[in-house]
Amino acid sequence: MQLQHPFIQLPIAFDATALADELAGVPEADWRAHPQGFPGNSALPLISVDGDPADDGFAGSMRPTPHLARLPYLRRVLGELGGVWGRTRLMRLSGQAEVSPHVDQGHYWAERLRVHVPITTQPGVRFCCGDGEVHMAAGECWIFDTWRLHRVLNATDAQRIHLVADTVGGEGLWALIDRGRPHHAPATGWRVRRLPPDASAPLPELQLESRNTPAVMTPWELRHHLGFLLNEAVPHPGLRVLDDAAVQLVRRWTALWAQYGDDAAGRPHFRRVMDAFMAFLRQHGEGVLLKNEVRFLGAFAAMVGKASLGGAEAYGATAEAPRAAPPPPPRPSRDPWFDRPVVVVSPPRSGSTLLFETLARAPGLYTVGGESHALMEGVPSLHPSHNGWHSNRAGADLASSDVVQALRERFAAALRDRDEQAPTAAPVRLLEKTPKNALRIPFLQRVFPEARFVYLYRDPREVLASMIEAWQSGRFRTYPRLPGWNGPPWSLLLVPGWRELSGKPLHEIVAAQWEATTRVLLDDLHSVPAERVSVVRYDALRQDPQAAMQTLCAQLDLEWDQQLDATLPASRYTVSAPAPEKWRRHEDVIAAVWPVVAATAARAAAFAAA
Repeated sequence: MQLQHPFIQLPIAFDATALADELAGVPEADWRAHPQGFPGNSALPLISVDGDPADDGFAGSMRPTPHLARLPYLRRVLGELGGVWGRTRLMRLSGQAEVSPHVDQGHYWAERLRVHVPITTQPGVRFCCGDGEVHMAAGECWIFDTWRLHRVLNATDAQRIHLVADTVGGEGLWALIDRGRPHHAPATGWRVRRLPPDASAPLPELQLESRNTPAVMTPWELRHHLGFLLNEAVPHPGLRVLDDAAVQLVRRWTALWAQYGDDAAGRPHFRRVMDAFMAFLRQHGEGVLLKNEVRFLGAFAAMVGKASLGGAEAYGATAEAPRAAPPPPPRPSRDPWFDRPVVVVSPPRSGSTLLFETLARAPGLYTVGGESHALMEGVPSLHPSHNGWHSNRAGADLASSDVVQALRERFAAALRDRDEQAPTAAPVRLLEKTPKNALRIPFLQRVFPEARFVYLYRDPREVLASMIEAWQSGRFRTYPRLPGWNGPPWSLLLVPGWRELSGKPLHEIVAAQWEATTRVLLDDLHSVPAERVSVVRYDALRQDPQAAMQTLCAQLDLEWDQQLDATLPASRYTVSAPAPEKWRRHEDVIAAVWPVVAATAARAAAFAAA
């Protein structure tokens, strides 16, 4: 749910020690892995569909699981908060793990708050949401804006456990929220009521969801969600035609609702209307972004498209006629899971997010939705702390059979296509991107034997300037408490030799970071067969995106059914608006470090030209 502030603390607190004592009796076997296999993330279901701890769904009658019956004080916490509760869990984050940046954009989240009560935590656990950052202390109670980009980082070695309860609200909860404190407001004079444990207190009857997904979305709800998304859109030339199409969608949906309501006889007609609108969005709405850096198309698919017919049906898919499997690849695949995965590699701030977001529009490609930091580094041997904080470098020696299997399973579980749909058949075409992969090519060749690498080349002066801005923005802190580091919180990827940069000026750090990344990347690409390496130039992508994507897709044996505007929208991680000569803001410091990067810069230019 969108809130006025990134974080709001509620005027109530609980005894975290008593809650932790209750949890001490929970067997380890009762904790469940993350539904998408994100490493370091596990949960204990307390309220779920029909009270089934194994059901991670959102649709259906929410009831207490057997676990909640063994946690009386925790049940009193929920009762005291006064909400109508949906899916509720204890969420555990292991040491040195993270919840990667994301936005909760599904239909379930449109009207639901997410309440957090920390039980076991440390000051090194930081919660970032939009431009806000807090440490939620043990026993406190918080809500946050799930519509903004948010992440959690546990920079300690100890685990973190929060009560995480989802709710549409309730009379008692809204009264607490009205007296809440925004995270940036002073706590002076603000009073917090505490609820102590009391073994003699009667257990409350909890208010629980029984209706949460429409059989067929009403036209009034459809109009509400469409209006919200259009209001959240960043100005774009395509918005006018998109707004007109939305009006027509609501009109057609309203007429069908008047004729059929949510009767099953009307579902094929509703489905055809939604199919047509989704096809229109794929053709005309791809470039539209929202203020929270999410694509309009993806947000509409998650918030409206999937839920418009009860969530069980996707665009064109029915229970009677399952969605058709993707067409067979042009040649037989030796890998039963992943057919010629496409891995974008480049130094950070080269425009790889723009390339990734654009290429992800190709039919038949699947991604994990963004960068795979949590998927990769949640495997212990791939986290830099495992190798003494040497770097993000991963060679073939790290690709043991166990690591490879775990990583492939995690990727397979998280994959979605451009319509937010999971694959229905294997093998699939995977698209993967994170700048850290520039240091992992030998490792990735072992994980994905058929991998195709796409090297994105950008003028090093532009990249260095963008890297400086990224460090200064504070938005790209990857290891904010890097042991032994004397300098600003470490941002972007961790390169070999970083300790030698401690205490140096930012422009020298960035120059060494770019040079080391590019040198390792080029060395590794030379060991990859030439037919498995493609090159995209950032300037060509900007100048004629349609031609660039058609050429790249032809090289990768992919279809391309999009018609791109002459100017691509800014990517979700843009710090400042792109401009050809923007790098000159930092021209003096770039000139000062150019001798450090000159040889590698010439080598990169030659590789891209060849």
